[in-house]
Amino acid sequence: MLQTIRNIFKIEDLRKRIIYTLLMLALVRLGALIPSPLMNAEVVKTYFASANSVMQLFDIMSGNAFSQMNLFAMGITPYINSSIIISLLTVAIPKLQELQEEGESGRKKITQYTRYLTIVLALIQSFGISFGLRSVFTSELGVAWSIIVSMAVFTAGSMFTMWIGETITENGIGNGISLIIMVNVLSRVPALISQITGYGKWWLTVIITVVLLFMCAFIVVLELAERRVPIQYAKRMQGRKVYGGNSTFIPIRVNMAGVIPIIFAVSIMSMPSIITGFITSNPTGWWGAALKWLNTGHPFGACLYLVLIIFFTYFYASITYNPREIADNLKKNGGFIPGIRPGAPTSDYLKKTSKYVITIGAVMLAIIAIFPILLQFIFGIDNLSISGSSLMIAIGVALETVKQIESQMVMRHYKGFLSE
Repeated sequence: MLQTIRNIFKIEDLRKRIIYTLLMLALVRLGALIPSPLMNAEVVKTYFASANSVMQLFDIMSGNAFSQMNLFAMGITPYINSSIIISLLTVAIPKLQELQEEGESGRKKITQYTRYLTIVLALIQSFGISFGLRSVFTSELGVAWSIIVSMAVFTAGSMFTMWIGETITENGIGNGISLIIMVNVLSRVPALISQITGYGKWWLTVIITVVLLFMCAFIVVLELAERRVPIQYAKRMQGRKVYGGNSTFIPIRVNMAGVIPIIFAVSIMSMPSIITGFITSNPTGWWGAALKWLNTGHPFGACLYLVLIIFFTYFYASITYNPREIADNLKKNGGFIPGIRPGAPTSDYLKKTSKYVITIGAVMLAIIAIFPILLQFIFGIDNLSISGSSLMIAIGVALETVKQIESQMVMRHYKGFLSE
């Protein structure tokens, strides 16, 4: 491993990219610690002491900046939401689909649309945060001007974070947006260690540690698992040359949707409590009882949470994986699945196979999401500083980054991490 690290820094281009990435990520963490003007930090901390699940998710993705209302409080969340919306619209709107198929110029236009939508979402989200926390302003500017200034600060912080992510992708190593989320998630590890060791029961500390390690191994298996469908290409003559005749495979990832189903499920389940928070901080009556049932700590809320995760896994996979398009491309290039006729039969076979694979992925994803909730329910502990979704993000990004470094080193005839 030490020799591999030395080989990395022997490559000048790779060394510069890694150093640049580390400096930009350090800048992200610095921005997450800079306090936002106009906000009373102590009051905000008290307000978020009993935050719901979606606020905890935002706080994890911002590296504690959200619960403290620091400069990067919204972090990269508006950009992620914008990217998801544009991806869904690309499938639904033919014009966006044409842009995506145009190559580099089309992708640049889609990126531009994503940035514009990010600004809109950042303004909406910053207004919701500022209006909801209008009682904690310390400024004498008045509520209206305080909200406007707060919106400008949070939106600027979010756009600056987006810029850092894009520059890391262009000049650094790995996907910048994903690396920012990973670093913010890992920044909560010290708090997690302090939380686990602070229970005062050694056996409980051992159980939680073992479960978290098991979850990490489980997530690695889920991220790397895939179903390989064998493909055979027929031989064909073009001029004096013979093409085809080789064998390959089509990988169908078990976790095709990634962590998106968990994010969607948490957002939908937390929407009623967020809307209620703008009206009253202590709902009573039947509505207060309904909000308790929708909490993931309640058995009904936990079951609904699992159902939503499985549903969104199927939904996202259905709009991103197109068996008919794959079957048509195979037919055009002379490829076929052994024992399956080209065309419609191939499409039906891929659709049936992917359905089984997606089902396995959905169940495994639900298990990862529910594990921390079960720990809290069985042992009666407080909310863990790191959830199953945040572990998935951190481990998935780490694996992708290692693969990119591996490919860079293999291109230069060095052994990488994975080949040892």
